Amino acid sequence: MKYAILGDIHANLEALQAVLEDARNQQATHYVCLGDVVGYNADPVECLRLVRDELKAPVVRGNHDHYCSHPDSLEGFHPLAADVVDWTRQQLSSTDIQFLKHLPYSRQVESFTVVHSTLDTPESWGYVFDKLEAEASFSYQTTPICFYGHTHVPIAFIKTGSVQMGKYSKIKVSVGRKLFINAGSVGQPRDGDPRAAYVLYDLINNEIELRRIPYDIEAAQRKVRAAGLPERIAARLALGR
Repeated sequence: MKYAILGDIHANLEALQAVLEDARNQQATHYVCLGDVVGYNADPVECLRLVRDELKAPVVRGNHDHYCSHPDSLEGFHPLAADVVDWTRQQLSSTDIQFLKHLPYSRQVESFTVVHSTLDTPESWGYVFDKLEAEASFSYQTTPICFYGHTHVPIAFIKTGSVQMGKYSKIKVSVGRKLFINAGSVGQPRDGDPRAAYVLYDLINNEIELRRIPYDIEAAQRKVRAAGLPERIAARLALGR
């Protein structure tokens, strides 16, 4: 059994399609999504259809999923993100909205947990960048492994006695420690590498692998511009920032 862990797709269809092709080539058998299927890029409906209808993947709620499916005020929201949320709301059908609106904040899949932001207060959309922030989630983690997203930066936190952190490419899962792992972003990486990121979790061989996949960035950028979305969103795709 091999899970493809997909986080922060952000309506980037080109990136999602490239990741799914690689996952199939790697013999992935199951899929799970860490939230933020929509937001930022130009294909929210198509990405939702793939994740919800074709993959039938378990999904948790991301902050963009939440704000795009609720009529909450966007006061205090970053202006760039607010513009895209407003545009995305207009693209979604009532079925799409209901799907996003009822997503759980966290859930257990097989023997691991998935969440978009933090396990202690997932509805507050906190970021986990350092060991102290990870420690708060470890206190609520009841499974050996939890995958999360939101920061768009792949990083692993490992708790034995103390918490250690660092970049990763492959991690061997072993008894006696907890892992809190960011799977990176499919549709808008922010670690300086513009390639799409996702994780393969092999439950048989107890191995977690970070995968980086090139995709047609220019095609995604053209769609963003054609939709009239902010130029900065298109530009950042090529920078991985």
